[in-house]
Amino acid sequence: MSDDKDKKELRVRRIENGTVIDHITSGQALNVLKILGIPSSSHSVVSVLLNSQGKYGNKDVVKIENRELKVREVDRIALIAPNATINIIRNYNVSQKKKVHIPEFVGGIVKCINPNCISNSNEPITSKFNVSVDGENLKLRCAYCGRIISEDIGKHLL
Repeated sequence: MSDDKDKKELRVRRIENGTVIDHITSGQALNVLKILGIPSSSHSVVSVLLNSQGKYGNKDVVKIENRELKVREVDRIALIAPNATINIIRNYNVSQKKKVHIPEFVGGIVKCINPNCISNSNEPITSKFNVSVDGENLKLRCAYCGRIISEDIGKHLL
């Protein structure tokens, strides 16, 4: 018979090779999966921890076996989880660990919330946003119309 400690402990299998995205803003793991095109583009085993208790409060964690992220994917993740860390795992060990970098400018990643913005027309224009941080909040300002996205950025990802 196991004791109470064993019942409360969460056990997640280690991965041999792949990526662990840690410190994802609680509730954003499903948007991270969307950014990565999972499940449709992945044949890897994916583990998702939602609302996991961490040292600094609740967080989400995503583990992807046998896959390393592209720079564009990491830039998109930074917009919805600015405190996330990317851990590259090789032979069961962390070979690289880095925090996501919030870019000053993003293009072709987010759709403008202004339906009348030229970036939402049939013109061959890529959406462009200037990124700023206001305290703990991320703000995206459309380079064309000036409209600001500061909430639910994950809903506007392309």
